[in-house]
Amino acid sequence: MPSSAPSSRRPATLQGSSAARGARLVGRALRAHPWVYTAAISISAVFGVATVAVSRVLGWATDEVVVPALDGDEAARDRIWLAGLIVVAVAVTLAVSVALRRVFAGLGFALLQEDHRLAVTRQYLRLPLSWHRRHPAGQLLSNAGSDVEASTSVFNPLPFALGVLAMILVAAVQLFRTDVYLAIAALAALPLTLVANVVFQKHMSPAITRAQQLRAEVADVAHESFEAAVLVKSLGTEAREEERFTAKAAELAAANVRVGTVRAFFDPVIDLLPSIGTLAVLVVGTSRVLHGDIDTGDVVAAAYLLTLLAFPVRAFGWVLGEMPRALVGYARVSRVLDARADLPPGDQPWRPAASGARVELDGVTRTVATPQGDLDLVRDVHLDIAAGRTVAIVGSTGAGKTSLVGLVARLADPSAGAVRVDGLDLRDVVPADLSANVAFVAQQAFVFEDTVRGNVALADPGDPGAASDDEVWDALRLARVDDVVHALPDGLDSPLGERGANLSGGQRQRLALARALVRRPKVLVLDDATSAVDPRIEQAILTGLRGASGSPTVLLVAYRMSSVLLADEVVHVEGGRVVDRGTHTELLARDPGYRELATAYEQETERRRSEAADEDVLEIEVAR
Repeated sequence: MPSSAPSSRRPATLQGSSAARGARLVGRALRAHPWVYTAAISISAVFGVATVAVSRVLGWATDEVVVPALDGDEAARDRIWLAGLIVVAVAVTLAVSVALRRVFAGLGFALLQEDHRLAVTRQYLRLPLSWHRRHPAGQLLSNAGSDVEASTSVFNPLPFALGVLAMILVAAVQLFRTDVYLAIAALAALPLTLVANVVFQKHMSPAITRAQQLRAEVADVAHESFEAAVLVKSLGTEAREEERFTAKAAELAAANVRVGTVRAFFDPVIDLLPSIGTLAVLVVGTSRVLHGDIDTGDVVAAAYLLTLLAFPVRAFGWVLGEMPRALVGYARVSRVLDARADLPPGDQPWRPAASGARVELDGVTRTVATPQGDLDLVRDVHLDIAAGRTVAIVGSTGAGKTSLVGLVARLADPSAGAVRVDGLDLRDVVPADLSANVAFVAQQAFVFEDTVRGNVALADPGDPGAASDDEVWDALRLARVDDVVHALPDGLDSPLGERGANLSGGQRQRLALARALVRRPKVLVLDDATSAVDPRIEQAILTGLRGASGSPTVLLVAYRMSSVLLADEVVHVEGGRVVDRGTHTELLARDPGYRELATAYEQETERRRSEAADEDVLEIEVAR
């Protein structure tokens, strides 16, 4: 079953034919929770044996008690109460076994779903952003939701079906002891069940595969519409979004109808087979009784046994019917579990000094594959940034600024060269040390539907290593957002709306900055993370970072001159390369491209200030 173990674990993907993959899927489930399933299957076996015992008791009661009593046998009449007590005892055993079987089967089913969901979500957290960007959010939600449900659907009826094997075995022995011809007639339906399942699998597997994929696509369309709510409402594209969703929903409905149609042919066949067996028993049994080979009670017992077997055989039908869906769902889940991270974790501890860390980029190149061929996002970059310095990264749109600073936060690894902090290659650093000491703040600030404290500390109060309230307030003050939190009704305990809907864009950015600062990072990467913040507040924030104890090394992707002027030095990037490096004054004097940027940045500053004001007004209106 899915596991949260490291990548050295065995692959989750199942190999072989449908029957082999089904057997392996069942085997992994039983090994995942052996005691629960041992109890469930054992109790199901008790139920099966007790079911056969009922038929045998009825046969014995018919031949030895009921028929003789009706013929006037006094001794037989005296045994009627004994026969009744035996029947009641077997019935109670049946009732208790049914209750316990359902309890343990339900427990195993719930535990397996928990295993799958935990494994999928843990894998999501381990996989890098590059993997997530290749997979739509709706697809990922479907993997953790409907695909997990599909992959475990077979395990609810499974203990009953496996326990029925004991019932069929005991029943077969009993039938053969009674009469060979009667046994052959009664059990002839079982091979037909297997034949029906082979045909069913052939038609059901592609239908289920299509339905599961469409569930993911429907979830993806819905997710996009929800994410773009402001855009959809402001541009009046509700009708278009409804059409997109309706089209996908119609495809999903058609796929589900196809699945239901296939199932509608299979289920009646499975239900019919025990009845055919019962009819065969009555025909053969009547002939055998007429010839004096068996008694009437033997036929009654065999017919009643097949009647009792009808429901358990249907349980096999449920398992066989759910197996294609389970295999398709598990195949989709296993693709996530077997996905390989392109950022393998390092194992070298990093214990930086009290102040910021030195950052080096040594011949760094970052290449990605595109349909048009390989593209260099960053090319042969050499930078050496001293600890505690504030460096502005500037360049035109698409110059490679975000790709460059993303390498410092190890959102990706370079295709060539190395990125080092305090002399250590980031690829060798223990992930926990890296995330604790290198903080990345993006332009789009995400806010959880949680309290202010939860959004800044990203931990529950009392969790080991969680930031104290004093540390949270210090970070809020440094990000110049403490006055906003003080104005909220419950301070740190104030709930923030979904994605911080009750905050302005600038307030969300400052909250995200406080989230990074509360960890006291040694390297702070700001990817245009103050674009919606008032320039005066931004200046106060960056000035405060310099004056703080243990001030971090700051890499600042900037799009306005007010930000650039606060940096110790400026790095001009174009086409993924470093064009020049120096102070603002030095670059103005010798770099024509930088002079053009400086002029453009002044204009961009005014434009963004106007857009930010309009966005804040729109968000307030939407929130209302």
